[in-house]
Amino acid sequence: MRKNKAADTSTYSKGELAGFLVGLAGQNIIYNIIATGLTFYFQSVIFIPAIACSIIFAVARVWDAINDPMMGSIVDKTRTKWGKCKPYLMFVPPVILVTTILPFVNGLYAWPDPNGTGSILAPLGTRVLIVGWAAISYILWGMTYTIGDIPLWGVTSLMTENQNDRAKALSLARICASFGVIGMAFTFIAPAFQGIFLAKGMDNAHSLRAAYILTAVILTVISTILFEVAGITVHERVTQSNESHTMKENFQTMWRCRPFRQLLISGVLRSPIQLLSLVAMTLVMYYFFNNDLGGTLMTENGVNFSMIIKVVILFVGIMGGMLVSSGVTPSLTRKFEKKKLYNMYSLCGAIPFALVFVIYKLAHGNLLGWPMTILISLIFFVASWAQGGLNVLQSVMIADCVDYEEYNNGIRPDGVFFAGQSFITKLSAGIASLISGAVYAIVGFSGENVAVLNDDLIKGADFTTYLGGKYAAAMFFLVSIPPAIGMILSAMPTLKYAMSDAEHNRMLDVLHQRRHSGKSDEKV
Repeated sequence: MRKNKAADTSTYSKGELAGFLVGLAGQNIIYNIIATGLTFYFQSVIFIPAIACSIIFAVARVWDAINDPMMGSIVDKTRTKWGKCKPYLMFVPPVILVTTILPFVNGLYAWPDPNGTGSILAPLGTRVLIVGWAAISYILWGMTYTIGDIPLWGVTSLMTENQNDRAKALSLARICASFGVIGMAFTFIAPAFQGIFLAKGMDNAHSLRAAYILTAVILTVISTILFEVAGITVHERVTQSNESHTMKENFQTMWRCRPFRQLLISGVLRSPIQLLSLVAMTLVMYYFFNNDLGGTLMTENGVNFSMIIKVVILFVGIMGGMLVSSGVTPSLTRKFEKKKLYNMYSLCGAIPFALVFVIYKLAHGNLLGWPMTILISLIFFVASWAQGGLNVLQSVMIADCVDYEEYNNGIRPDGVFFAGQSFITKLSAGIASLISGAVYAIVGFSGENVAVLNDDLIKGADFTTYLGGKYAAAMFFLVSIPPAIGMILSAMPTLKYAMSDAEHNRMLDVLHQRRHSGKSDEKV
């Protein structure tokens, strides 16, 4: 790939890049606390019915379909002495801190009957309030998170004119975003604090709820401090036009830009991939730990090192591929066309996802032995590799679309286009939650049934065979078959992607000339 003429322009410093990456890691820890931990918390800790959870997540995502482009438009209209993205990165993180904690401050919808006769439902009015609070607090979190998320990604196209430096920032950003999986550990960390509240006389259900609230507060405060570092360190260098556009014009810009439109449709079709983050923690907690992390890792004979090693292997499988791919994919873009890599990841990534459920069925539901644990981890590694590569390519290609729009129409819709990325992520989570809610409702993994399940597991039941293993089969199905279908569908809009790498390089050369010569009307 030839070097473009913008290579000698002003760009970010190492310290600035480091600050941006630290902030992005903190922001993504917050995202994963909600994206993975809240689903488990709603369904398996305070026992909100699966269908209610699905509706809450879906409604929130429909609102985001409107809210994200609106926020992107507001960012693009922002003009301050700091720039258009930096102000949001400075002042929004503390607000997100509050709205991240609010969904966890809720009551129990149901809890096991201490007499062992089933479960106890909260009074009807209380249940309505619990579901209502869950819905309102989650929607509020989504709105405030968007206000920080769009500027955080959009600022990457303003920190430098150098395509290689921008690609480097975006690829490193995806790697650091992957470190946000620390937020996924929220589900495992919280039970460690349960003993504090058991010692105060709380029962198992109420003490676990309190432990999750405490953990949410601690992790979110730490993550917010990291997030704030980005706002303090980043600087905007790319000159912005003072031209203003209406909301309608910005929506038209999004849809008119053919390569961006293709990426948007592709991302939505890939929505089931979000089931991996929605269901994986629930699957691991129940299937591999019988929903008793402490009891599984610490036995009467001491530390269960064998199970600890299995846990490490599982997490390397589920998350390791994504981390490695995030680092390797940028190098691959220097050797291969981005659109070819994107489509290859989509189509080839469908195979390992489909194999997860096939292996589960061939093993007759028993994946707890060493050979099967290693095999399923390897398959997850390949699947998550494809997912991580797509995440990197999506961000880089959206940034290319901003250049495409500036080249063709003289505007840089950084906020609007990166709002599209936020929209893809959130709408995908909403669609995935509907799928998971429907499957859970069909097999009965919902509401008071989960309260009874948790109580039965405490009494010695085995999740892998509980009710004939139908709960376990449903979870393996969710992280396998729908994501495989989504990966195949996501390649359909981008098979004939509208912008080649060579064409993008030519555009960058022309844009560099315009910015530094004042010739705003030159296209070729």
